[in-house]
Amino acid sequence: MSIDNKSVDTLVVGSGQAGIAMSEHLGHLGIEHVVLEKNRIAEAWRTRRWDSLVANGPCWHDKFPNMDFPHDPDSFVPHGEVAEYFENYAKMIDAPIETGVEVQNIVKNKNKKGFSVTTSQGTLFANNVVVATGPFQKPLIPKIAPQDTSLYQIHSDHYKNPEQLPEGAVLIVGAGSSGVQIASELNSAGKKVYLSVGPHERPPRKYRDRDNVWWLGVLGTWHETTPPQRPIKGFAVSGMNGGQSVDFRKMGHEGITLVGMTKAFTNNTVSFNDDLVDNIVSAEQSYLDNLEEMDRYIENNGLDLPEEPEAKVFMDIPECMTMPIDALDFDKDNITSIIWASGFGYDYHWLDFDIFADNGAPIHNKGVTSEPGIYFVGLPYLSGKGSSFIWGVWHDAKRIAEYIEIQRHYQRYQPSKKTE
Repeated sequence: MSIDNKSVDTLVVGSGQAGIAMSEHLGHLGIEHVVLEKNRIAEAWRTRRWDSLVANGPCWHDKFPNMDFPHDPDSFVPHGEVAEYFENYAKMIDAPIETGVEVQNIVKNKNKKGFSVTTSQGTLFANNVVVATGPFQKPLIPKIAPQDTSLYQIHSDHYKNPEQLPEGAVLIVGAGSSGVQIASELNSAGKKVYLSVGPHERPPRKYRDRDNVWWLGVLGTWHETTPPQRPIKGFAVSGMNGGQSVDFRKMGHEGITLVGMTKAFTNNTVSFNDDLVDNIVSAEQSYLDNLEEMDRYIENNGLDLPEEPEAKVFMDIPECMTMPIDALDFDKDNITSIIWASGFGYDYHWLDFDIFADNGAPIHNKGVTSEPGIYFVGLPYLSGKGSSFIWGVWHDAKRIAEYIEIQRHYQRYQPSKKTE
């Protein structure tokens, strides 16, 4: 399809899970649209993941409703196969996706409806724009990062495998899902690993024969509409090795040295806050409270699910917690690498609208912005906790497509002619 000077009702930017879901629902409503993708379909699942990564949820849940994965429903799918799933899904729904086309700028048309979209293949005109570029746009490395060029420093977004790192120990800053999985992989590969642990959530991977995603569903947690208070806590959950609960005490006993939240880099040293034990113990208490809530649900609903008392028993505190390290010397401790598992920021430089907060996040009401015709889908907490997950984005896209159709209905309205 030629892009230059083409007009379309709705433009979708991005062909990841959000863009494909959006295309499916727009297609069902008969809304003319095109999906522009600067790389390949589901590119983030292909190249912006480390080699061994699997989906963080079992595939009976982390999917779109109209296509299953060809796997054991309780398994965790490798990231490359997730990309293949979305490519096949796009073919199944005959999504009008144009790859290799980068959207460079979008502005409102002057004194007329719609938007002018500058792309690498020419100019496109659209009545509506749905931004579906995902939650992982700009890897963030804190300003405290050392400027020492002799250190190998990467964001977790660029980590691939242990062979990528030079000889020597590694400091991983951030103990959310990415940080804990990378730490475990590097430790298993024989690396000396220091893991900087900040405040975090640590749900059970599975409890009483039900995965965490099931518990989030029946307890209503997926539909929580208020994001956690900032600073957002890390979310330590993993599908690694068939799915296991993240246990920081166990990681400490396995040889990973846990340290507190990273405070500062001075000359050749890094210092940590005195909060390691508090961060781990407070998350463990929240974990136990969560199990109690699950137990109550089982009892109140008369479910016959096996008891699991061992889930409430913790290992002894490892030495790295009883005698926390407050600082490390890069030379003495042979630290040659830092991996920043420090999250992501927003990058919407190509959208020329006053709809963004100071931190770059779009201001919206469940994906609908104050600029008529500009929408977002696929962001964390767009409508609830599940919004940035595969299944959640599908439902958000349905709602936004229906909203667009409602607006189209209003715009088609013509008053009846009055008879004399």
